[in-house]
Amino acid sequence: MNELKPRICPECWKEFTPRNSMQKCDSISCAIAYAKKKQEQKDKREAVAATREKRRNLRERKIALKKRSDWVADVQREFNKFIRLRDADMPCISCGEKNPPMLHGGQWDCGHFLSVGHAPELRFEELNAHKQCKSCNGGAGHYAHKNKTVSQKYRENLIQKIGLPKVEWLEGPHEPKKYTIDQLKELLVLYRSKQREINKQLRAQIEQGE
Repeated sequence: MNELKPRICPECWKEFTPRNSMQKCDSISCAIAYAKKKQEQKDKREAVAATREKRRNLRERKIALKKRSDWVADVQREFNKFIRLRDADMPCISCGEKNPPMLHGGQWDCGHFLSVGHAPELRFEELNAHKQCKSCNGGAGHYAHKNKTVSQKYRENLIQKIGLPKVEWLEGPHEPKKYTIDQLKELLVLYRSKQREINKQLRAQIEQGE
């Protein structure tokens, strides 16, 4: 019979020579304590797994109850975040302000050239949305006293940014568009992915500058 090699007790960390190949600890007290610890770890893992499963089921139930309008709102939120990130280094598309005052909700909005109410089919058209200060997006603007509305100045600056043909295309006409829930889910993934890509590029630029 081959002599068993010494082992390290996983409980007290002392070296011992086991009496048989099944012996893991150097004493009964260590074996009891070790078994208790392993059971506690197992219980903890199962509790964590149960909590995660509960949360997953809750998310799935919430998703199942979501209406199309809820999905539209979700996509709109992520689309708006993307536009603000995309245009982060640009001034307000209407007034050209680079550092507007901080208003309720921040300084910047995603401003649509043709409003969602006027052209709902262009709600998620990237050419139709640009970074805009809250004052201009709210309708006040810096050009009212010069008899130039915010939308007029938006159009002028947009022509400089993307060109007249694209602006005229935006002005229509367009076919009505009603996204399905599956299409909205795809858009949600798309704009979250685009945000991550921009943030990744920004981090790389910061690291290169260090």
